Amino acid sequence: MAKARAVLKRLKAVKNIRKITRTMELIATARFKKAMDRATQASAYTNKIAELAADLASSATDFVHPLLEGRTEQKSGVLLILTSNRGLCGGYNAGVLKLVQQRLRDAKAAGQQLRIEVSGKRGINFLKFQKIEYDKTYTNFEDKPRFDEVESIATRFISDYTAKTIDFIDVAYVKFLSPAKQIATLESILPLAKPQVKTTGAAAATVDYEFLPSAKEILEEILPAAFKARLFKCFLDAAVSEQIFRMVAMKGATENAGEMISSLSRQYNRARQAQITSELSEIIGGAEALK
Repeated sequence: MAKARAVLKRLKAVKNIRKITRTMELIATARFKKAMDRATQASAYTNKIAELAADLASSATDFVHPLLEGRTEQKSGVLLILTSNRGLCGGYNAGVLKLVQQRLRDAKAAGQQLRIEVSGKRGINFLKFQKIEYDKTYTNFEDKPRFDEVESIATRFISDYTAKTIDFIDVAYVKFLSPAKQIATLESILPLAKPQVKTTGAAAATVDYEFLPSAKEILEEILPAAFKARLFKCFLDAAVSEQIFRMVAMKGATENAGEMISSLSRQYNRARQAQITSELSEIIGGAEALK
């Protein structure tokens, strides 16, 4: 009887856990849909403004914006790490933090000074455990990052880069490619990529622009906006990827709980059957003894 009770107690616990994981899966699915819509909409804007900025920068040959100027020696920079505030999302954080560890080793070997900024409690706890010093932390970014919050960070990065206190900015995050594919990525977002000349066959496709009031004033508006949009896209990609990872993890946990429930149900039925058989044998034996 004791064995049957133990199995029944465990069976009830697994059923309760399955209810929780199933609920978390449904919540992650709903959040994923909204986050994916925002990331898809931002992707079109980011690509278009980057294309426009590249065309304008290539046309304005008499002016070079500071955000396009690369440093001959990259001695110091910023490493921005985007992780989640909560767990139960599979290997989402592990993939990013693995890239961070490799980047820190490379920076140490190259003699670079990295100013680390991290978003998400999981990343903060990891750096604390590894005894890695960090400069700033953010815990306010969930599944709906706001542009005004990211813009304040981007404005500070732009100011530091134009003042030449930093030489580059790297971002470690999970890039959203499609609902079926997300990859942990380490990208350098400053300096901005220099414009490439587009070619069709052997002829170069160029666009002539007239700058009014001037190329300098226009680029001083467009290029910072392009950088802010790119950084915001990183946060949006991280948000939607986190929900996908959590959705998949909770779906797997729910399925595993279902398999465990089936196994425990069989164990309970066998234990109960053995108990009933034993009780019947005792009753029959007692009846025979009374004859």
